[in-house]
Amino acid sequence: MTENRETQLLSDVPDGLFIGGQWRPAEDDATLTVSDPATGDVVKTIASASVADGMAALDAADAAFPAWAATPARERAEILRRAFDLLQERKEQFALLMTIEMGKPLAEARGEVAYGGEFLRWFSEETAHVQGRYGANPEGTGRMIVTQHPVGPCFLITPWNFPLAMATRKIAPALAAGCTVVVKPAALTPLTTLYFAKLLDDAGVPAGVVNVVTTRSSGPLSDAIIADPRLRKLSFTGSTPVGVSLLEKAAKGVLRTSMELGGNAPFVVFDDADLDKAVDGAIAAKFRNIGQACTAANRFIVHRSVADEFARRVTARVAEFRVGRGTEEGVVVGPLIDDRAVAKAHALVTDALDRGATLHAGGSVIEGAGSFYQATVLSDVQAGSEILREEIFGPVLAIVPFDDEDEAVRIANDTEYGLVSYVYTESLARGQRMIERLQTGMMGLNIGVVSNAAAPFGGWKMSGLGREGGAEGIHEYLQTKYTLTPDPFA
Repeated sequence: MTENRETQLLSDVPDGLFIGGQWRPAEDDATLTVSDPATGDVVKTIASASVADGMAALDAADAAFPAWAATPARERAEILRRAFDLLQERKEQFALLMTIEMGKPLAEARGEVAYGGEFLRWFSEETAHVQGRYGANPEGTGRMIVTQHPVGPCFLITPWNFPLAMATRKIAPALAAGCTVVVKPAALTPLTTLYFAKLLDDAGVPAGVVNVVTTRSSGPLSDAIIADPRLRKLSFTGSTPVGVSLLEKAAKGVLRTSMELGGNAPFVVFDDADLDKAVDGAIAAKFRNIGQACTAANRFIVHRSVADEFARRVTARVAEFRVGRGTEEGVVVGPLIDDRAVAKAHALVTDALDRGATLHAGGSVIEGAGSFYQATVLSDVQAGSEILREEIFGPVLAIVPFDDEDEAVRIANDTEYGLVSYVYTESLARGQRMIERLQTGMMGLNIGVVSNAAAPFGGWKMSGLGREGGAEGIHEYLQTKYTLTPDPFA
């Protein structure tokens, strides 16, 4: 029955490019294959866009922009709300599709559908709340009018690890603001975005407002779109090196940019922490999405007096994890996205062990079909270990001991990244100090998951620019105009 359900779902997913409201093959009939990381089997073959296809998508977005920008805010809001309602009706299909193409357990995929849907609902409500201001200038010689306007056609590049939520987090505020978009999903997980484009079409999004190009030639296609003067906004979620390269290219056109880049999140546990809560938070912050999240806790900085007990408790929890294909009942750890991800995780673990870390659980590649790696716990990870410098993106929990608050802060801030941090302490004063001292754009204080559609998501330092979600999210797609009129009473 499950196999039949998967087959039917995959047949319902379009295999073409979505340009100007039409599904079409690639100009040169090129294709790319999508595989299930749990089995290695190809699940669908879809169109692979050329540069010409990318430019056709931008043509469509540019042509649709004036009418969409002039569409009343309430009408745009109602379309986004219809999209939210349709997503609730199709939540099981979207969850299963993400599990098939990305590997996350079905329970987590359902959670992503709920999270991704909230961006549609939130920005449907924000659409009518864009405000300007009016008032006399200080000299009393005129009236100042400040208004907000959509920036124009946008290019949205989404990652493979949250194929629905990262699409809704970018598309929803762009449409709410009155912008049109070209979306390029990751080649590893494009099916969810194609299925979502179908949903948006069903919700009544006008032709050309949302265009989706899937491709295995990302560089040339992206370069051509970014270089076109009609494009006015670039939003990217992915690695910092790629983000830096895109920023350099965007600079030539002085594009508005939003960059949600890499992370190296510290998870600090003080000696006064409630260890039960800290362990629950650690499991959520580390193993959500099989550790493949920019917000995943990377370095567990634990006070020396409780480090052994913390390691014992998390190891006991990890030992209970079931590993397997995400569609199987009770699976907690699914496959990593591909064999390269497995090799990277194992190399980081091996380096840490070679430098003196202690292995409590896991530490090995799981042989056989699919790209699986054991859930792993390390303690006494030594300074200089690569696992403390690089984003793990896998189910590996690495513990570093500390002796006092200043040392914890120094270790936590000793990274070029600054996306999110986590702190566990029962001291209100210490919690307030950590809010001030940790160099991250987000923080979880006695909680292991911080993401919320109503909150501004983004980082400091090399973790990116701009914010997604919250009241701030729609302003990334708006530009300000100031108008001065003569004093009407003069």
